[in-house]
Amino acid sequence: MEEKVQTPVIDVAIVGAGPYGLSVAAHALAAGLDARVFGRPMRAWERHMPAGMLLKSEPDASHLGDPGRRHGLDAFHPYSYGEPVPVERFVAYGKWFRERAVGRALDETEVSAVGVEGGLFALSLSSGASVLARTAVLALGFLPFAHRPRALAALPPEAVTHSSDHHDLSGFAGRDVTVLGAGQSALETATLLAEAGAAVRLVARTGALAWNDVPVPRRPAISRVLAPRSALGSGWPSVAWSRMPGAVRYLPRAARGHIVRNTLGPAGSWWLKERFDGAVPVTLGTRLTAGEYRDGVRLRLRDAAGAVTTLETEHVIAATGYRVDVARIGILQEDLRRAVAARGPAPRLGPAFETSVAGLHLVGLAAAATFGPAMRFVCGCDFAARRVTGGLVSRLRGPRRARFQGEQE
Repeated sequence: MEEKVQTPVIDVAIVGAGPYGLSVAAHALAAGLDARVFGRPMRAWERHMPAGMLLKSEPDASHLGDPGRRHGLDAFHPYSYGEPVPVERFVAYGKWFRERAVGRALDETEVSAVGVEGGLFALSLSSGASVLARTAVLALGFLPFAHRPRALAALPPEAVTHSSDHHDLSGFAGRDVTVLGAGQSALETATLLAEAGAAVRLVARTGALAWNDVPVPRRPAISRVLAPRSALGSGWPSVAWSRMPGAVRYLPRAARGHIVRNTLGPAGSWWLKERFDGAVPVTLGTRLTAGEYRDGVRLRLRDAAGAVTTLETEHVIAATGYRVDVARIGILQEDLRRAVAARGPAPRLGPAFETSVAGLHLVGLAAAATFGPAMRFVCGCDFAARRVTGGLVSRLRGPRRARFQGEQE
């Protein structure tokens, strides 16, 4: 008789090796849990951010999380306040962090599906192997939630893409490209396209582009009191959302939604404005109503007065952000995805980022509707990792609860 191969059972399976996944792994391992993180480290940042991009967040808001913060960005590369961080350096930092804080607990195999088997989470790997875990943490980042305007949904991918689809923009040299959006991603993508030799324009609904102020290292005392600085920018609201994301969870759902939508709205970094102005033609106050593809893309646009115009272009890049939707977490098997309760598209999470499926946690952008805008940025890594690890330790070392009965709001 053939001997049956036993599937390994681990304490924690972390799906995704970006900033949040690596941070959770660092904390879980330090807590003595048998944790493993799956995925190529910093893959989304390395392959789905444009080459030459600079991080909008300040260096001091770009640390990954480990106990004692021995492996912050400043330990990898010295920086000064107001110095933009190239995405290539941030990727290298993430890999450096992984080597020191996660080590051999990383498995670069991609997870193709997550289900439930015998009271455990069952992970199917792209290699054909499988792993069983007592708990699971999904650190999926932003890619599953890329938002494309409905008016462009029927157009082919060779004509319409999302900004996250591109790393190397040099292939657009000599082509006519239209970028949709008014945030940092749209403004920087358009600038990099122009610098790569594309004939590019930007189309946005807003009536005026917004730009962040130039950072001032030393501010007057009154300015520091009225608008203290935080990882999310200046002002007391930003201080609250960045330093107390756990308190955001107790706010009414409508209030949390308002905070997430309106904190750090679309705006360009101060260091980008000079490169953008004069290089990229802009059409503002215009709403996209329809699009069609026939030997190129035709966009139907309506301005604030109701006038309709048609714009012809070779390619459209939608830099239109990300919208969390449980239905788009494709690696979850259908029964498990249905069990993840949601009020609207965003998941309901408990105090340790636990979903309605006991032992299944979601971190990063997927948690923003519960814990606020800090979860949209790297600065939320450490808080999420600490909270999740506390929940994991409590579950794995305390009384067991039944699956599918996680603590809720």
